[in-house]
Amino acid sequence: MILEKSRTLFFAAAFLSLIPLQAFAASPVIGTERARGLRTLETAPMLFEYHRQTVGDERQFFTYPRRDTTFIKRFVNTEGKALLYYDNLRGGAISGHGLELQCHEGDTSCVKNLEALRAGQLPKFAIATSIVGGIDYRGGEYINDIDNRRSDNLGDTIWPGIDGGIYLRGYADSLEFVLDARIYDEGHSAKKSRSWDHEFLEVQKEENNSGVEYTSYARYRTHFAFNYDWIRVDLARDVLHWGPGYYNNLSLNQFALPYNMLSVDLQFGPLRVFSFYGDLRIVNNSMSMDNKEERNVFGHRYELAIGNGTFGISELTVLYDNLKPWLIVPTVPLFMEKGNYSENTNNGSLAFDINYRLFNTARIYTEFFLDDMESPISLIKNDNIEAKWAWMAGFQAGHNFYLKGHLLEVGTLAEYARVEPYVYSHFEKNTAQIAHLGYPLGNQGGPNSQTIDWNVYARLDKHIFASLRNTWFWKGTDYGSAVNDTTPRRNHMKTPKKFLDGAKMQYSLTPSISYEGQYVSFMGEITFIDDRKAYLRAGFKW
Repeated sequence: MILEKSRTLFFAAAFLSLIPLQAFAASPVIGTERARGLRTLETAPMLFEYHRQTVGDERQFFTYPRRDTTFIKRFVNTEGKALLYYDNLRGGAISGHGLELQCHEGDTSCVKNLEALRAGQLPKFAIATSIVGGIDYRGGEYINDIDNRRSDNLGDTIWPGIDGGIYLRGYADSLEFVLDARIYDEGHSAKKSRSWDHEFLEVQKEENNSGVEYTSYARYRTHFAFNYDWIRVDLARDVLHWGPGYYNNLSLNQFALPYNMLSVDLQFGPLRVFSFYGDLRIVNNSMSMDNKEERNVFGHRYELAIGNGTFGISELTVLYDNLKPWLIVPTVPLFMEKGNYSENTNNGSLAFDINYRLFNTARIYTEFFLDDMESPISLIKNDNIEAKWAWMAGFQAGHNFYLKGHLLEVGTLAEYARVEPYVYSHFEKNTAQIAHLGYPLGNQGGPNSQTIDWNVYARLDKHIFASLRNTWFWKGTDYGSAVNDTTPRRNHMKTPKKFLDGAKMQYSLTPSISYEGQYVSFMGEITFIDDRKAYLRAGFKW
């Protein structure tokens, strides 16, 4: 891709000019990581959400995104200095100017609002808008490797990667909302530009743009939720993360690609019930006619948190061209109901996970994922494709140190995941795979893979972050190693499988460091040895 130098310099200068400006933005949800697109000022917010649960003493729930119950209470303190702010008691403000009420003599309405604020009354509605964006360098990524069968060749290098847009958030009574919407403009070194975040990438050809060739695309995430005591109904575009694991959850994983959804979140003391419908896509090309065919997912998660322990059950049903809205009812057992529909057009799974916290310092956890089986004996023998299962186990330890008025959060996290061949797959290609845009909804290693992750991390005063991640990864290359590899409809017990037959271990070492300011952020991440890449970013919110 070719970019005009003048335009690149213009965007870079515009970004640099905004560095000194102040901005802060919160969200009504505690969300999942954004490892690729729509990066916020925090490098790894979910890692420290799990750290908080590890060192804390409250009930542990592992269904994300979930409501941040402090959002409305803290709104004026966290959002008052946004570029544009308005609430029904204070009126409007620009970058914090005008936030303090100045009542004139005889202005009874203003005096009434001022008295309400002094009495601790919260506004009935409030809204804040910020400008958000950044500039990236991303090099050497294994990009667009749908089957995760990594080659020895480096992928595309992106420079500059410029994004900008708006960050809108607010509430009105029981309604809470947030929108992060941005436009991207990138320079690519590869002749065929590749998508960094695995979603659709539009290439503007030079013959159609007066000799200028570039790539551009738009991305957004949003939540629009209604809350009433024990129930929350949310319309969103985001990624769900179910279970106590951080990197390797098997049912729904935060590192999957975002999708549109409707969810219902119910909480009755220690019991949490989460039910959702998700609108999935088959291929990551908006020009493809394959996306005219419907692929949808319904899921339920049941969590019971008692003391230091949490037990969870997750079930999914993916439907191809066969939408059944009834499945969103949280009391409908999906693994039973799927038997009422054509086997060729639906695909189900069931997962169980356990988490236990030790001495407010560590937690141990595990998850077992069942895609299909002929019988419990077939799982024990594990010698044919009918035994489709996965298993994950992990450990996290952490501690908060207070040193001369400074907060130092330190921890380590280790996980092991094994995903058998043909997991997430189905009878026919591009139908009811447990996948979105060609990638699994669950573990991102995909079928026939094994992963060991070990990370050591620290954060000082919630601003300076550093981590060192080690990853050992094995990926099979024979049939059954990709989500789109098909399983036969008959004679399952006579079709053998091999786990990681001849697969080579790939080791990568990734140091990361960042400054997470209230208004700007800078981060650097470099991966060495078998997987070689670099990611540098400067971001802002005003």
